[in-house]
Amino acid sequence: QVHLAESGGASVQAGGSLRLSCSASKYTYSNRYCISWFRQAPGKEREGIAGLYTGGGDPTYAGSLKARFTISQDISKYTSYLQMTSLRPEDTAMYYCAAAPVGVLGPGCFGRPSDFGYWGEGTEVTVSS
Repeated sequence: QVHLAESGGASVQAGGSLRLSCSASKYTYSNRYCISWFRQAPGKEREGIAGLYTGGGDPTYAGSLKARFTISQDISKYTSYLQMTSLRPEDTAMYYCAAAPVGVLGPGCFGRPSDFGYWGEGTEVTVSS
């Protein structure tokens, strides 16, 4: 079964960096899934950040965040990472990883929250000025 668990959230100063981890089940990485990162700030809609297929390939990013956020994965550890740099107060949010099977999305590993059927509990990031 697909199981996801985020970690790495913290409180940091503006300009700082964080690396979030999404630990997935072996099943997730043994099958073809898109793992994407999302975030949701208080009072705002959940937004996509980046996605990467468990089988590899090029990542897909939300254009506005591509310069500061990088998605990667370690298949041997069944883990997806989101490296965040030059953090700003507006990056404060709950960060989630989510999974969708290949075929649900288009060519890129990216989509709406409703496209993803599996979610972690989230990890909180707070950026202070």
